[in-house]
Amino acid sequence: MRPVAHAALWMSGSIASFSAMAVAGREVAVQLDTFEIMMYRSLIGLFIVLSIAGCTGAWRQISTQHMGTHVMRNTAHFAGQNLWFFAVTVIPLAQVFAIEFTSPLWVIVLSPLILGERLTRMRVGAALVGFIGILIVARPTVEGINAGVVAAASAAIFFALTIMLTKKLTRTQSITGILFFLTAMQLVMGVICAGFDGDIAVPNAQALPYVLLIGVAGLLAHFCLTNALSIAPATVVVPIDFIRLPVIAIVGMLVYQEALDIWVFVGAGVIFIGNYANLWVESRKASV
Repeated sequence: MRPVAHAALWMSGSIASFSAMAVAGREVAVQLDTFEIMMYRSLIGLFIVLSIAGCTGAWRQISTQHMGTHVMRNTAHFAGQNLWFFAVTVIPLAQVFAIEFTSPLWVIVLSPLILGERLTRMRVGAALVGFIGILIVARPTVEGINAGVVAAASAAIFFALTIMLTKKLTRTQSITGILFFLTAMQLVMGVICAGFDGDIAVPNAQALPYVLLIGVAGLLAHFCLTNALSIAPATVVVPIDFIRLPVIAIVGMLVYQEALDIWVFVGAGVIFIGNYANLWVESRKASV
């Protein structure tokens, strides 16, 4: 099988997992708050990671080095994921996904501060194009801006921080170690935040399947995406990942009767152009 076709298969798993997680997050929000969702997601994820690590012997790869970076990474991801789960409950799913696609552009803006990378004209241009896309998607008027849009935009920034800190960790840490501390630390954060009011809800029979789906889909989505990127370059994977937008838009229309907003697609297209142009230039530089 050709690398592109193989990557497309992995990406189909990623797209299905992210979409399933969005629907499950909206359904379970009737009973659980976002902190409780994250607590149970992390608990399920930790069980999966430990089970696989125990069966394969990969637990030996878990290292306690760079704990400060692990803490920063998982705090950023915890904040971003909570905001994302909130956003999927209050604004159309397609709008959440479109705004989420700005994370790579925030990486461009923040990488000089965190990774010490140079901010080139192309990167600045890509970030500006992406910002225009955000304006089109959000349509910043009194009616257009709401808590859900702000949450989704904030989640994209936190996800960008997560991406950069993950990049730092992968220089010295194994994937098993990163996933272990991801689930373990966020489980502790979830317990603290969910129990702050003295009441942690237990999923009922109706909510439990959605909670299990969130836990499994969360790990599976990133596993599939990582495998796709290991097979094919980002210039191939990113366009495939954007299929998530029409897929979730159709899901939102069929399941929740959400209208297909043409401006969300136009704005997402502008964001895609900014992302892809930067990836194309960077890949050309790397091949020289």
